[in-house]
Amino acid sequence: KGPKQAQFGYTVQQHVAAGGEKWLLVGAPYEMNGAYQTGDVYKCSLSKRTNGNGCAKLNLGAVNNLACINAFFQACGPLWSYECGSSYYSTGICSRVNASFKFSRTIAPAFQRCETYMDIVIVLDGSNSIYPWYEVQAFLINILQKFYIGPGQIQVGVVQYGEKVVHEFKLSDYKSVEEVVKRARSIDQRGGEETNTALGINTARYTFKHGGRRGAKKVMIVITDGESHDSADLQQAIEDSEKDGITRYAIAVLGYYNRRGINPEAFLNEIKYIASDPDDKHFFNVTDESALKDIVDALGERIFSLEGTSKNGTAFGLQMSQAGFSAHSLEDGTLVGAVGAYDWNGAVLKETRQGKVVPPKLSYAQEFPEELKNHGAYLGYTVTSVVSARNGRLLVAGAPRFNHTGKVIIFTLKNSGNLTILHSLKGQQIGSYYGSEIAPVDIDGDGITDNLLVSAPMFFSAGLEKGKVYIYRVTELNRFFLEGSLEIHNGVQNARFGSSLAPVPDLNGDGFNDLVVGAPLEDEHKGAIYIFFSQQNRILRKYKQRIAAADLAPGLQYFGRSIHGVMDMNDDGLVDLAVGSLGAAVLLWSSVVRIYTTVRFEPSKINIFVKDCQRGGKDVTCMSAIVCFNITARTAISPTQEIGIKYNVSIAEKRYNPRAMLDNPNKMQPQNLTLLPGEETCEHIYFYVMVRFSFNVILVAFLLTNHFIIKTVLAELLRKYHYGYYEGEMEGSLRVLEATRRRMVVDVRLENKGENAYNARLNITYTPNLHFSSLIVKVCYHDLKLFMWFIRTDVLK
Repeated sequence: KGPKQAQFGYTVQQHVAAGGEKWLLVGAPYEMNGAYQTGDVYKCSLSKRTNGNGCAKLNLGAVNNLACINAFFQACGPLWSYECGSSYYSTGICSRVNASFKFSRTIAPAFQRCETYMDIVIVLDGSNSIYPWYEVQAFLINILQKFYIGPGQIQVGVVQYGEKVVHEFKLSDYKSVEEVVKRARSIDQRGGEETNTALGINTARYTFKHGGRRGAKKVMIVITDGESHDSADLQQAIEDSEKDGITRYAIAVLGYYNRRGINPEAFLNEIKYIASDPDDKHFFNVTDESALKDIVDALGERIFSLEGTSKNGTAFGLQMSQAGFSAHSLEDGTLVGAVGAYDWNGAVLKETRQGKVVPPKLSYAQEFPEELKNHGAYLGYTVTSVVSARNGRLLVAGAPRFNHTGKVIIFTLKNSGNLTILHSLKGQQIGSYYGSEIAPVDIDGDGITDNLLVSAPMFFSAGLEKGKVYIYRVTELNRFFLEGSLEIHNGVQNARFGSSLAPVPDLNGDGFNDLVVGAPLEDEHKGAIYIFFSQQNRILRKYKQRIAAADLAPGLQYFGRSIHGVMDMNDDGLVDLAVGSLGAAVLLWSSVVRIYTTVRFEPSKINIFVKDCQRGGKDVTCMSAIVCFNITARTAISPTQEIGIKYNVSIAEKRYNPRAMLDNPNKMQPQNLTLLPGEETCEHIYFYVMVRFSFNVILVAFLLTNHFIIKTVLAELLRKYHYGYYEGEMEGSLRVLEATRRRMVVDVRLENKGENAYNARLNITYTPNLHFSSLIVKVCYHDLKLFMWFIRTDVLK
C-alpha cells in the first residue's frame, strides 16, 4: 500500500535489481519532494522479512511513467518543466535508473535551450557629456529588470567606457535580477573627455570569450551620446563582432547635440553602423537622457520575441511536448511519445547514445493534415513496436484524439531523423479513444509479432460506455488485418475495458503466451482485470477469468489501471501479475489446475408411477445426482497444497419442472470444497422429479414416379414410453398420394392417460416442397387431435 493522494499505483513494474533480488516498482506521480509535487517511484520488497509491505521511496524526483530496460528501468516525467522568460515549458524528461536504483542517464529529446538563453553585455557611455547620470542609471536598472536572469537563461555584464574602459561586473558575477539591480544602483559615472566606443566594443567582445556560455545567444547593447574618438578602429571592431556572432543593439542619446544645436547626422550614421542589420530592429535614438525610459519596453520586445512560438508567433513547436508521456525501449535507444508537440497534434522522438532524433513536422503532414491541427491528435499517447518476419522491427504510435475517432500509425524512424509512415489504422467511433493503448502479442514465442492490439477504452455499445480491444493480424507482408475484437458483455457502465493491456508469458502451461486486460472503472470504480488465453495463432475471444477488486480486498479502487507480468516473483515456476490500483499495488500468483467433474444419476431410469418418497406431504418420485470432483495440476504445485473450489448446484434444468425442490435447500447456495491434487470427492444431491414430454412429428415429402410418399409420425408415444422423458422421432406409416392431387391432410393424435406431463410440446417439420395451409385442433379430455392441411409448392407457383 502507499499514499492515495500521491496516486501510488498509477504504474507498476516487476524488476530484478543488482544481486538478483526481486522488487515491485510502483509509480506515484503526485508524490511530494519537499515543497514540490514532482512525483516519485517506490521500490517494494517481496521478502518475507517485510511481509510484502516494505516500500521505500527512491527520491527520483520527476516520475509518472515506467518503462523496462533490461536490468535498468526508466522513469519519465512528461510534465517536467523549466522556466524560459515569462513562460514555463513542459518538454518532459526521462531518466534511466541503474540496477542499484541510482540515476544513470537523462533522456530529454524535446528539451531545447530557452530563447532567453543569452549572454548580454551592456556597453555604457560614461563620458562627461552624459548628463544627468541618474537618468542613464534608471534606464540601466529598468532594462535589467526586463531580463530573465538565472541558470539556463540570461546572464549580464556591464562595461562602462569613456577614455578608459571599466568592467562594472562580468557575465558570471551575478545569478539573479535582484543581485544585478542592486549592483547597478551603486554604479557611478566614470567620466572622461573622450568617447572611445570602439575600445568599449572590443572589451565587451573579450567578455563574451572569457565569460560567455557555449550555445548562448550573444547580445551587445551600446548606449552613447556622441561620435567615437577612436572611429578609425570602429570598422574592425564591428567586423570582429560580426564574426563572433554578436547581435548588436545601438542607442543614440541626442541630449548633447540638442542642447548645443549641433547637427547629429554623422553621429546617427555611426550608431546605425554599430547596430546589426536591419536598422529598424536594432537601432534606437532618443532626444535626451530622460527619454531613455521610453524605449525600455520596445528594446525588451525586440530582444525577446514571444517565447515558445514559431516565427509567426502563432504555433507551439516542441516547447510543450510532454515527452515521456509514453516510452518504449529499442536496441539502439528509446522511443518517446510527445503528445504536446506541434500544438498538441503530438510527435514521436528518439534518444540514442549519439544524440536525439527529432523528425521534422512535415513527416506527419500526410496522415495528420495541417487543416486538422485544432483537433489535437495527441500522437505519442502510447508507443511500441512490432517485429515483422520480413522487415524486422516496425514502430507503432497511437493518436487517440485524431479527428475525434483516433488513429494508429506504423512507421520507421532512421537515426538521421527520416520518419516514414507505412500504414495507419483508424478508429470507428467518436470519443472512443482508439489508440490510447497498444500492445504487440507474440503468441507462439518465436520472436515474431502475431497480433497487434489496439484499445478503445471509451467505446460505447449497447447503451453503455464499456470499452473495446481490436485485434489485428500482422502478416509477413507487413499488412495489418482486423481479425476481431475483445469485449465484455455484462451490463457495466464506464468499465473502461482496455485502459491497460499486458501481453504476458504463458499462464496456463499450454505453451502459448496470454493476455491481461484492465477495466479499472468496473464495479463502481473498484475495477477488474480479464485474462484471455491464446491457442495456436489466435487469442480466444472469451475471457478465461475475471478477477474483480471486490473479491480481493476491501477498499481497492481503480484496480487494473496498470498491469505488468513478465517475471516469476515468488519462485514457484509461474509468471505472476502485478496490478496497480489507487493507493495500492496488488501482486497475484496462481497454480494452474484442471478440475474434472462427473455426474451420474441413481437410479439411471425412473418410473414416475413409482412414488418412493414424500415431499410436502405428497408421494413423489425421487432420484439423486452424484457429483464428483477431481483435481490434477497443470503446472508445478506442492502435493500438500490445498485447492479451494466454489461451486453452485441448481436443478432448475429445462428437463425438470422449475418448481422441483432440493432435498437440502441450502445446496442452492455456493458450496466450498478443499481438495489436494489427485484427491477426489463426491456429493449427493437429492431431488424429486416432475416430467414433461416433448414430441416431434416429421413430415417428409418427395416426388417418386408421379406420386407423393408421405411419412407420417403418429403420436403412439405414451403407449411405448409411458414414463420418463422422450424427445425424438417415431416411426410411422407410409402413405402414397397421387401426383394429380394438389392438397393433402395429415392427422396426428396425441393421447394422455393421466400422467404428469408439464409443458408438453409438439414439434412439426415438413420439407420445402410442401406449404402449410391450415390447422384444425380438437381437444378432448386426455386427448388432442390435429388435422393439418398442406398444399404442394409447385401448385402455388
